[in-house]
Amino acid sequence: MSQPERKKSKEKKPLKIEIRLSGSGGQGMILAGVILAEAAAIYEGKNAVQTQSYGPEARGGASKSEVIISDTEILYPKTSRLDYLLALNQVSCDKYARDLKDNGLLIVDQDAVEHLPIVKVVSLPLVRTAREEVGKAVTTNIVSLGALVGLSGVVSREALRKAVLSRVPKGTEKLNLKALKLGFKLADEHQDKVTEL
Repeated sequence: MSQPERKKSKEKKPLKIEIRLSGSGGQGMILAGVILAEAAAIYEGKNAVQTQSYGPEARGGASKSEVIISDTEILYPKTSRLDYLLALNQVSCDKYARDLKDNGLLIVDQDAVEHLPIVKVVSLPLVRTAREEVGKAVTTNIVSLGALVGLSGVVSREALRKAVLSRVPKGTEKLNLKALKLGFKLADEHQDKVTEL
């Protein structure tokens, strides 16, 4: 093998991870996407883009946030084949599960998503954890981010913690850190419960 060929075979394939966070308007998926992109770009030095869309109803309508994280320049800011999909309701699951790569991971709220497609999936009590253990359903987005990062490792837990603290409203830091830790805990407890359907 010549020197250039040997060098080429040792080169690592560039990292590019595509993520979609989806749910109903008012569940904080847009903010969650911003926080995740900032964790990657600001606190880990990766390239990241975040886009968003929501229905005309805003609160209660469909909402999604897309994040692409890469080691190299991102030439197109929209996702095409998802590595990770977070679906907080059945409509989002039904609509977006087909966009997952063959080995992609679907993370769903176990109380809101009953009918699961044939994919790799982990079902977690995301909304219930926010409502009952944190004490505020509005923290579902932060619990969900903790679970997503805990299961995927797309950014470090510390980078996500810093990004959360930089984005949440003043006076809510303690509450949001509790939500984040509970999301990490859910991921740790369910790491071996990813189901292939």
